Amino acid sequence: MKLGIVGLPNVGKSTLFNAITNAKAQSANYPFCTIDPNVGMVCVPDKRLDVLAEMNHSKRVVPAVIEFVDIAGLVKGASKGEGLGNKFLGNIREVDAIVHVVRCFEDENIVHVDGSVDPIRDMDTINLELIFSDLEAVEKMRDRALKLAKGDKKHLAEVELFDKIKTALEEERFVSTVSFTEDELELMKSVSLLTNKPVIYAANVCEEDFKNGKLSNPYIAAVQERAARENAEVVVICARLEEEISELSEEEKELFLAELGFEHSGLDRMISACYRLLGLISYITSGEMETKAWTIRKGTKAPQAAGKIHSDFERGFIRAEVVAYDDLIACGSMLAAREKGLVRSEGKEYEVKDGDVVLFRFNV
Repeated sequence: MKLGIVGLPNVGKSTLFNAITNAKAQSANYPFCTIDPNVGMVCVPDKRLDVLAEMNHSKRVVPAVIEFVDIAGLVKGASKGEGLGNKFLGNIREVDAIVHVVRCFEDENIVHVDGSVDPIRDMDTINLELIFSDLEAVEKMRDRALKLAKGDKKHLAEVELFDKIKTALEEERFVSTVSFTEDELELMKSVSLLTNKPVIYAANVCEEDFKNGKLSNPYIAAVQERAARENAEVVVICARLEEEISELSEEEKELFLAELGFEHSGLDRMISACYRLLGLISYITSGEMETKAWTIRKGTKAPQAAGKIHSDFERGFIRAEVVAYDDLIACGSMLAAREKGLVRSEGKEYEVKDGDVVLFRFNV
């Protein structure tokens, strides 16, 4: 999974990137400090892996990973090339979801590109650039489909689809908020649009707003209300605190978060939001060699889940031996789970569930 971190200059993007990846992207108080996207990998926290690794004496633990891309600050006019905007918009097209960092803090020492803090205005600035970029792309695709339709009428359905999308974009609506028929959704699979990507708004607040877990910041409700209209999620974070947390051990991190009144860090909450938005889950394989998490989409059937490990597993799939994580832990071992009849033999139509501990049987 690849997530793109976007936003206006000086809203805390690179600070957040540094925090969640522990990579030190250059951070400075001026626009376009980040010109080439910084890329960092972060492990998806999953305490189930450590428990299973201990149970099975695994030699190594391999968590799922997320790739974060820190994309340079966009400005008004980016879709027309302002501030190197076209290049940055191109980088966004390659990600699975967008983390849109919104400045919800006052700080006279950090210059705001528009002179004042107004998160809704800032959200609109970025979103309009995404809409304008999509509008230009859709018009080109429509023209191409219209030419093809002269020789093959099947392309008329594409023209109708692009007209529908174009209308929504001209009304300044994200494509993700538009209802499509099943046939239209099938056509949409080959269309990559910025405004059709899942969005998480990271409302970046100051440290004071995190005291005792009470978010007193007056901007948050406005961001949440706007996000709800776009079917987007909001994660309230403090990028500076996240940077501090990233330097702590796991034990120190838990104590620090408890003092703030939070159970999970902003990163953990952001990852959970990404999984929800993208419909992702994790199943686990565990043995003496390794305990590993595998990320799949909800509803993935056993052979395709097996294919995540190796194409041979999918090609020669026979069955999956499955036990729910909670059942396995309650029994204390795979052998005990088998004796209690909790290890199931599942076939090709089985949809793998989050937390399933799986052993695939295959023959090639």
